[in-house]
Amino acid sequence: MTDRSELLHTALPERRSNTRRLPISVLILSFNEEPNLAQTLDSLQGWVERIIVVDSHSSDNTIQIAESYGCDILQHEFKNHAMQFNWGLQQANITSQWTMRLDADERVTLGLWEELSTLLPRLATDTTGLLVRRQVYFMSRWIRHGGYYPTWLLRVWRSGAAVCEERWMDEHIKLIEGAAIYVKQDIIDENRKPLTWWIAKHNGYATREAIDLISLKEHFLHYDSIPARIWGTQDQRKRWLKEQLYARTPLFIRPAAYFFLRYVVKLGFLDGAPGLIWHFLQGFWYRFLVDAKIYEITRKSRLEGITMKEAIEALHGVKL
Repeated sequence: MTDRSELLHTALPERRSNTRRLPISVLILSFNEEPNLAQTLDSLQGWVERIIVVDSHSSDNTIQIAESYGCDILQHEFKNHAMQFNWGLQQANITSQWTMRLDADERVTLGLWEELSTLLPRLATDTTGLLVRRQVYFMSRWIRHGGYYPTWLLRVWRSGAAVCEERWMDEHIKLIEGAAIYVKQDIIDENRKPLTWWIAKHNGYATREAIDLISLKEHFLHYDSIPARIWGTQDQRKRWLKEQLYARTPLFIRPAAYFFLRYVVKLGFLDGAPGLIWHFLQGFWYRFLVDAKIYEITRKSRLEGITMKEAIEALHGVKL
């Protein structure tokens, strides 16, 4: 299907009113999010000026659900999250004072809406972003340990003051002007799709992660990213640890070390059986798969005398 930048559907009448409606437009990326989207949109109703769904040609009822909640809908072919999100920002013509990023499997808590209702009108003009904590639920269990909470994310910003990093993986929203502050309340991430879907999704993520890690050595991708600083913000510190420590640790050793750090040292075992599955799959299996793909790409490049970029394209069909 040809990409179309025009709105496919305009906003329908509001499902319910709220006198505390905030000057926020919410941008959501979607692809076959029928199991998740309604709970996300429920958490937004009556609180924001506008909801924009940027869809990647879903084949389920995602579009019908978005229509029923009065969302504006854009369609665009997906390449990676960063490109898709920035495309949405450019095409949506956002006129509200603030913009929020929300994933299709996330929801905003009532506590956060009440905090924003009080906070936004009082902010100084040089405060352009808000950092929000995310609670991740897996198999109905809140993953509180293993260093996974609190994770701070820039999710609300003055419209025009931020963009998404143009990275293949591990992209963050970054401010291009002003400064961010921390808020007290959380958003909730709870995906209702089955484990088989989760594994398939992370297989795709592993390819993009492998490309990013290879590029750290080969320098064929040039990002305008958040700075990597050991004494910076949480996302800057994580970026430094990834690039300066994790990426320099030998293949296949680093996933085991990282899993031990999360599950034992940072008490991931306290998250019960769902936590064991989560920390093992996300903290070890996924990262081992990344290393396996790096090994495969490197081996093909060496044996066939081609560049790493050419090997990536041959194995994964990715044009860089």
